Amino acid sequence: MQAQLLELITLISSGCMTDEEIARIADEAAQAYTDPAAFLAANPDINYDDSFPIPLGEWVVIGSLPETVLFQADSYEELLQHIIESFGPDVPFNIKPKQLAKVEPLKALNRIQVQLSSMYKEKGGYVLIDLSEPLDDELQCVLVYTNDLPRVMELAVAVGIYAAPAYEALKAAQSED
Repeated sequence: MQAQLLELITLISSGCMTDEEIARIADEAAQAYTDPAAFLAANPDINYDDSFPIPLGEWVVIGSLPETVLFQADSYEELLQHIIESFGPDVPFNIKPKQLAKVEPLKALNRIQVQLSSMYKEKGGYVLIDLSEPLDDELQCVLVYTNDLPRVMELAVAVGIYAAPAYEALKAAQSED
């Protein structure tokens, strides 16, 4: 499992984390998945209990990702702002957060996805992925290169972390209503 976690975290970090950070998170998460009680005993500062809707190992992964990798927000406007900030001032965006203020969720998400798809063509652009169960925010996403999407989805299933392309997931959820 540690090798799968290492590869998954590497792919979802899209170059924003060092190999050392990724290896540390994968190692800690693997320990937490394997023996949660021992992990919690060895790390008394960890604020986790059985009421959380996700396993301890998944919680370690999600909680260890920096805000340049894991985007958490309560609105698509806020989500886009976090994404723009993670790229820095030198990367132009054709869409601004305030343009999403009064737009229905599916349209807002589509606009964000269109912008992300047009970036970093060498890797096929980016796909916004819903990752895990949001604990404190409405939205919890990561960016992955489109070329890496099939492998990311395969690894997420293998380690038991929910992952789905955000636009497709919302579209499917709305069509069920």
